[in-house]
Amino acid sequence: MKLGVFSVLFSQKSLEETLDYIQAKGLEAIEIGTGGYPGKAHCDPDLLLSNEQKLNEFRQLIDAKGIEISALSVHGNTLHPQKEIAQEFHDDLIKTIDLAHKLEVPVVNTFSGCPGDHEGAKYPNWPVAPWPNEYQEILKWQWEEKVIPYWKEVGQYAADRNVKIGLELHGGFSVHTPATLLRLRDAVGEVIGANLDPSHMWWQGIDPLEAIKILGKHNAIHHFHAKDTTIDQNNVNRFGLTDMQSYSNMLDRAWQFRTVGFGHDIKTWADIISTLRLVGYDYVISIEHEDGLMSIDEGFTKAVSNLHQVLLKEPLGDMWWV
Repeated sequence: MKLGVFSVLFSQKSLEETLDYIQAKGLEAIEIGTGGYPGKAHCDPDLLLSNEQKLNEFRQLIDAKGIEISALSVHGNTLHPQKEIAQEFHDDLIKTIDLAHKLEVPVVNTFSGCPGDHEGAKYPNWPVAPWPNEYQEILKWQWEEKVIPYWKEVGQYAADRNVKIGLELHGGFSVHTPATLLRLRDAVGEVIGANLDPSHMWWQGIDPLEAIKILGKHNAIHHFHAKDTTIDQNNVNRFGLTDMQSYSNMLDRAWQFRTVGFGHDIKTWADIISTLRLVGYDYVISIEHEDGLMSIDEGFTKAVSNLHQVLLKEPLGDMWWV
């Protein structure tokens, strides 16, 4: 395994400064934002796809630093019911797939998207209850008319370019659990997999270890985010896990994101890393920092330190004792 970082947290630095900084921390990989919600601070697909010299300079800079690009990330809602919004996210996704193909980056990370509840809708509708029955009708329409048809087309486009799609299992989007990921994978094919982030499993009440096993049995983990979550049971009792308060209201929220080791102990993270290897995932562990109690540098540095203790870096040898 290699330790990496989702570079969006260093958007205030240049790409070269970011590469030097993470290299000094002992990282070997970087996940780079290419549009959508993560933005394009370190990589503009429009520029690189239209200018071969700029593309070569970008590639040479990365190679010179000895850093691997684990994924290009373009999170957005390509199924947004407002067509102009969906189109912008879609264009960013397609350009990112094209760029990943040129750079030989194996994974593009994004969200599944979430449609509205009918053709004339203005806003996404995320059904989370089976009753009243209208919610089941909405969910059926979304998957049959929007989610599956869209990803069949885009999935084939990516597969034709030898690029895998890593969908982050995130609340508010149609694919947000292992079951919904596998439902889409069954319909579209193995090009679809998870960009698995345990922080989103914990707040949904899903054990990340079991999520890894469920997805790993299908070889359906394409990428992995290292981010933690802490649950405040007193606030859960009041607001529930679907707490709609701002992330900035940390004292009163039911749950909040933390840096690695500050929501769950190192043993838990050692189990996560071991379970990833158990199911055959030996790719990059990409740190995502969204901890409201720590600065970027401190939160990132503590995540690096904690993960270095548990990361399994050497390739497996024979079981000499068997």
